Amino acid sequence: MGRAGGRRRPMVIAAAAVATVLVAVGLYWFEPWKLWQEVTIREALPRTTASASAQAAPETLARGTLISHEHTTSGTARVLRLPDGSRILRLEGLDTSNGPDLRVWLTDAPVKEGTDGWYVFDDGKHVSLGALKGNKGDQNYPIPADVNLSEYTSVSIWCDRFDVSFGAAALTPV
Repeated sequence: MGRAGGRRRPMVIAAAAVATVLVAVGLYWFEPWKLWQEVTIREALPRTTASASAQAAPETLARGTLISHEHTTSGTARVLRLPDGSRILRLEGLDTSNGPDLRVWLTDAPVKEGTDGWYVFDDGKHVSLGALKGNKGDQNYPIPADVNLSEYTSVSIWCDRFDVSFGAAALTPV
């Protein structure tokens, strides 16, 4: 019995070390604590001064309602042109889950309901507007001047780590 117990001990230590490494990698990759973290952003609607005495309002170029994909998602998306000619994507009333490596994408993909819409956004043309600032609230994302908006028909809250859409909105020109 002394010899068998002596052989088992290194195997138990090795198994424990492998299990520890797997748990650490899993925690790093999935970031499960983000499921309980909510980040609310309340950015004001951008305004620029048209003259010394007046505020000019942004012009809405397109809008859409967010639908759920991988995670329950709601809110609206608007593409706005500011009085200075710059453009932004504004997410209003956003409510989705937090997750690892979330991005805001303009895409040319059609918005499909349910699981059919999970994986379509990286198949075609897309432009990342940056990391999602928070999983709740009102947020503004600058659109680069060289982006031709006629080539993009939707917006997706995209999880880059797992290549899946949390939610998306078809953008309808106004």
